[in-house]
Amino acid sequence: MKRIKIDKLQQSDTPLDRVLIKGWVRTRRDSKGFLFVEVNDGSCLKNMQVVIDQSLNNYGDIKKLTTGSAVAIKGKQVTSQGGGQIWEILADEVKIISLAPESYPLQKKRHGDEFLRTIAHLRPRTNKYGAIFRIRSELSYAVHCFFRERGFSCLHTPIVTGLDCEGAGELFRVTTIDPDNPPKKDGKTDYSKDFFGTISNLTVSGQLSAEMFALALGDVYTFGPTFRAENSNTRRHAAEFWMVEPEMAFCDLRGNMDLAEEMIKYLTVYTMETCREDLDLFAKFVDKKLLLTLENIASSDFIRIPYREAVEILGKSGKKFEYDICFGKDLQSEHERFLTEQYFKKPAIIFDYPKNIKPFYMRLNEDNETVGAMDVIVPGIGEIIGGSQREERLEVLKARMKEMGLSREAYWWYLDSRIFGTVPHSGFGLGFERLLMVLTGITNIRDVIPFPRTPGSIEF
Repeated sequence: MKRIKIDKLQQSDTPLDRVLIKGWVRTRRDSKGFLFVEVNDGSCLKNMQVVIDQSLNNYGDIKKLTTGSAVAIKGKQVTSQGGGQIWEILADEVKIISLAPESYPLQKKRHGDEFLRTIAHLRPRTNKYGAIFRIRSELSYAVHCFFRERGFSCLHTPIVTGLDCEGAGELFRVTTIDPDNPPKKDGKTDYSKDFFGTISNLTVSGQLSAEMFALALGDVYTFGPTFRAENSNTRRHAAEFWMVEPEMAFCDLRGNMDLAEEMIKYLTVYTMETCREDLDLFAKFVDKKLLLTLENIASSDFIRIPYREAVEILGKSGKKFEYDICFGKDLQSEHERFLTEQYFKKPAIIFDYPKNIKPFYMRLNEDNETVGAMDVIVPGIGEIIGGSQREERLEVLKARMKEMGLSREAYWWYLDSRIFGTVPHSGFGLGFERLLMVLTGITNIRDVIPFPRTPGSIEF
C-alpha cells in the first residue's frame, strides 16, 4: 500500500476508507480502552490524530510509544469527533518502526533557539523549524518561477574561483597542499604546485561569471552558495549563505531597480499565498506585526532616493545613532532600518553611492564621485539587495582597477568582454537568507539556514 502524506489528507474533501501514513509521534494521550497519538510527517504544520483501539493485537507494545518514535499506521480516515482537526484516523494496524528513548530532547516544553542550534540535526522536527524550512523550499521554487516567467536562463557559476569579486579579501582558501610540508619558493608557499597551479578560493559571488553569460544569452541568473571568511558573529552574517544573482544585458540602473522591486514583491506575495499556515505560526509566536509588514512590502511603491539625500535625512533626524553617518560612509543596519521603519515606513532603494565605498565594476557617474549602485532596504532587517549598473567602458574600467590596485592580468577575460561587443548591463545580488528573515520575522540568520556555518561552528 502506498503512503499518503498528511498534508494531502488534511486538504482532502472526502474521507478515504483505507490510508497509510508514516511519521513521528509528537504526543501520546491515554484514555480508557484507547490511545490518541498525534503523528507528524513533516509535510505540513498540522499533526494527524490517530485513534488506536485496545483490540489491536500489539496494543501492549503500542502503549510504549514515546515522543519522537517513528510509526507506520494503516486505517480509515474519518471526521474527527474532537476539536482542533477536521480528520482523524481510526487505526487497524500500527507498526513501530523505531522507539525513541526517554532522553529524546524534543519533549512537550518549548525550547529556546540557542538550545536548538546545539541540536541542529533534530530541530527541523519542531513546529517552528519545520515551518521555516518548508517556507525555504517553497521560496527556492518561487525564485526559479520568477525568472523563468521573464525569460531568464539559469546559470551554474563556479564555486571555486581564483578571483575576489568584492575585493574585500575575506576568502576561504581551497588547496591540496600539505600544510605540514608545503612546497616553497623564495621562502613562501609555492602555489604553482597546487591543484589549480595558483591560489584558489571559495566564491563570494557568481556575478563576474554571470556577466559573461548575460553578454551572450541576454538575461541570466545564478542561485547558489557563496562564502565569506568574515569573523563576524552578528545576527545577519554567516560564513556560508545563498545568493540570487541576476545579470541583464541592455539594462541600465533604472531597469535594475525595477526588477529588484518586482522580485521582492513577487516572492513576498507568493509566500503569503502558498505558505499561509506556516506564516501564521510566525505571526502568532515570533512577530505579531509580521503579516502587516508583508502586506506593506507587497503593496508599496518602493521609495527611491540618492545616497546623498538619504545621508541628509539621517543627519537631520535628530536621532542618536551608534555609528555616525556622513557622505562617504556606508549605511549601517541601524540607518537603513530608521529610514524604512520610522521615516518612510516602507521599503526604499538607495542609489548613486560614493565610488570609494563600492567595488571597481560599478559604473562611474558623470560627477566622477559616485557610481550607479543601488541597495534595496526593507523594514525589519535593512539591506536585502545590492547591485549596480556595470561599468561597460573599457578605459574607465581599467582606470578604476588601477585606483583599487587590481591586476589587469588576473581579470584579462573580464576586460575582454569590454572589447568584444560591450553593452550597458546591470545586475544585483539578493541575500536569500535575509529575505527568509524578513518573510518569517526571524531575527537571527542562523535560524533560517539548515546547518549554519559561523566562526568556530562546523559541527554538523
